[in-house]
Amino acid sequence: MELSYVTAGESHGPGLTVVVSGVPAGLELDHELIRRDLARRQAGYGRSPRQKLETDDVVPHGGLRHGRTLGSPIAFFIENRDHRNWTDPMNPWPVPEEALVAYGWRGKPIRLPRPGHADLSGVLKYGLSDVRDVLERASARETAARVAAGAVAKAVCRSIGIEVRSHVLQIGSVRATPPAWLTAADFDRAEASEVRCLDPSAEQAMIAEIEAAKNDRDTLGGVTEVRAFGVPPGLGSHVSAGQRLDGRLAGAMLSIQSAKGVEIGDAIASSGRRGSSVHDEIHHDDGRGFYRETDRAGGLEGGITNGADVIVRVIWKPLPTLMRPLASVELGSHEQQAAHVERSDVTVLPAAAVVAEAGMAFELARAALEKFGGDSIGDFVAAHAAYMARVAQA
Repeated sequence: MELSYVTAGESHGPGLTVVVSGVPAGLELDHELIRRDLARRQAGYGRSPRQKLETDDVVPHGGLRHGRTLGSPIAFFIENRDHRNWTDPMNPWPVPEEALVAYGWRGKPIRLPRPGHADLSGVLKYGLSDVRDVLERASARETAARVAAGAVAKAVCRSIGIEVRSHVLQIGSVRATPPAWLTAADFDRAEASEVRCLDPSAEQAMIAEIEAAKNDRDTLGGVTEVRAFGVPPGLGSHVSAGQRLDGRLAGAMLSIQSAKGVEIGDAIASSGRRGSSVHDEIHHDDGRGFYRETDRAGGLEGGITNGADVIVRVIWKPLPTLMRPLASVELGSHEQQAAHVERSDVTVLPAAAVVAEAGMAFELARAALEKFGGDSIGDFVAAHAAYMARVAQA
């Protein structure tokens, strides 16, 4: 069975559910590591007060016994603690009008779509009249479920030595300059940074940029980077479009709320250079096998991993919910008014990096399971070991 996941739930509903299918039996899941990733998604300078209301955790509803996977679908539930303030407005069944009135603004229909959000496109597509029917699901709150799925994928990856890490490269106009050649250990610096930045000199400038935008009641975008270490050559394939791993990684990144662009390796800079200064020359050593001294390709050639680190950068737009709202048009009356204001962050870059990390881990785990197979994690690990022994002889 192919590794896959599906999420359900709304931002202010009872909670989020994620069901992960295709995980081999016998994989050990560490509850604390899952909790840690969920907490990392909630952290970061520039987040909204919503993050203080929620302390995310997973409640397993299937697929686990004594911390080990059973080979059946894994179901996690993540409670929305703020739902207590939205019980009637988000009730799945009809409620009396007077009950909604008691909730004030929470119980009123939203008629003013926000520019840059899914609001207007969603109500037009689905024939709806209340923007809340769209924004609740379009909200990035859904990414908590993705991070939980990514934590399962990370456990699959770690079983064969793959480690996935992330950091923030840019917030607003401030660009960090991280070390040229990174190891997994270097990313511990990002975990200690309020903005998940590897460059101490840029960190304070990023915080100042966030504060300036906050004072102007505005929002900021930026760039994050995810790197995967220990990736074997041969994941993905050149034989069909759907099997090219670079395309799958790009799709996973662009499916995240507010993501607007993806760069693999040094793609943007390489577009203005000659091929002789772009492509990574191939070397061989009896002890190391095939290797490259540069990684401008980002670990992918022809849609296949080449044994180098996989490097993916995501470009994020500023959040569309502004405390000083842009112009919009009211549904029904078509009157020009200021857009609806929903609780929001100044920037989500530190959290977005964690979500992108989960997305990469899931695609790498999926490709690895396609390559090595196995109904049990032991079979999967053994197949990987046999493959790496064969590759070493090439």
